[in-house]
Amino acid sequence: MTGTVIRGVLALVLVFVVISGARAYANLASVPSIELEKRWEGINGPVAITFADDDSGRLFIVERWGRIRVVKDGNLLTEPFLDIKDRVTTEDLEQGLLGLAFPPGYAEKQYFYVDYIDKNGDTIIARYHADGSDPNRALHDSEEVILKIEQPGPNHNGGTLAFGPNDGYLYISSSEGELSIAPLGNAQDPNSLLGKILRIDVEGSEAPYGIPANNPFLNTPDARGEVWSLGFRNPWRFSFDALTGDLFIGDVGQFKWEELDFQPAASAGGENYGWPVLEGNHCYIGSTCSANGMTPPIFEYPHTEKQCAIIGGEVYRGEKLAALTGLYIFGDTCTGRIWASRREAEDWSTDLLLDSDALITTFGRNAAGDIFVADLMTSAVYEIVSVPSQMLYMPLLTQPQ
Repeated sequence: MTGTVIRGVLALVLVFVVISGARAYANLASVPSIELEKRWEGINGPVAITFADDDSGRLFIVERWGRIRVVKDGNLLTEPFLDIKDRVTTEDLEQGLLGLAFPPGYAEKQYFYVDYIDKNGDTIIARYHADGSDPNRALHDSEEVILKIEQPGPNHNGGTLAFGPNDGYLYISSSEGELSIAPLGNAQDPNSLLGKILRIDVEGSEAPYGIPANNPFLNTPDARGEVWSLGFRNPWRFSFDALTGDLFIGDVGQFKWEELDFQPAASAGGENYGWPVLEGNHCYIGSTCSANGMTPPIFEYPHTEKQCAIIGGEVYRGEKLAALTGLYIFGDTCTGRIWASRREAEDWSTDLLLDSDALITTFGRNAAGDIFVADLMTSAVYEIVSVPSQMLYMPLLTQPQ
């Protein structure tokens, strides 16, 4: 082989290496680098983070023990917004004050909704009013009970509340309500409010609430009209994409698999996400099962490397971190790992963003779209921020002589 031929072959190899390296760099660059920056500490059992969208810039942090804290002008206020410790049960780690949602037009309405476990161990959805003389305080005695869900056991209580951005209805996550190897079947029973995402109208004229006319089971015999979707084990945290209205649900698994579920904004509801027939994409009981009519998760991960419970997160729509735009950010409570999922055509891809030390209980966002993470271990709330970009080291390639 002549020197000219050898140089030609080496040149082709060099081109291939450069192109391959560029592709590898592009793939690496497509996964943003993030870190957690502490914002507030001294928060007793943070389990939910949200905002009122009333132009106040405030952030609200729910403490499981029965209080709601206020962050105003970047400072965590000492006095709570609401304190209902006298009404809340916290005997089990999954009980307590669990959810908070502000309705559209809160600035004028000055009332909000909470999800908590009462002294009988049952789920209460209630409305509370803010103090007219102090916007950073709510009235303890203003409670109006909207819905009560009897719980068969102390754990698996769901607890997320959120108003649909496209319809203004209140969505509620309710778990199967039991800890057992052989579930009772609540999640697959449309006549039970357990193991579901519920959708009700709390802003209409009907008291204590109405059922939207287009709810999927409204006219189905032996089914509760409040049911929006079913087949969940413990949908601890869900959220809507503020731009598209798509719904993301982190459903905590039993022994082997955690799953991330998805419902497009155009959905008419009625999806069955499989539990307890399926855990993730896998048969839960027995080696064979039928997944006909069930909606598979867009992502699942196993209980390996100490991973144990998915914590549903938020789609990033802020302005600070352009590389995160449109990514759904979520994590695992035991390992502190934080992932990002994105849609690519009809498929989904998921990348690990950060392997943190946090004992994650929830994600949340403010009105600007910044995403926050609560850490039970440090009793603190952190903000997801970017890591200063670093030049990727690549060996110097020269054309052979």
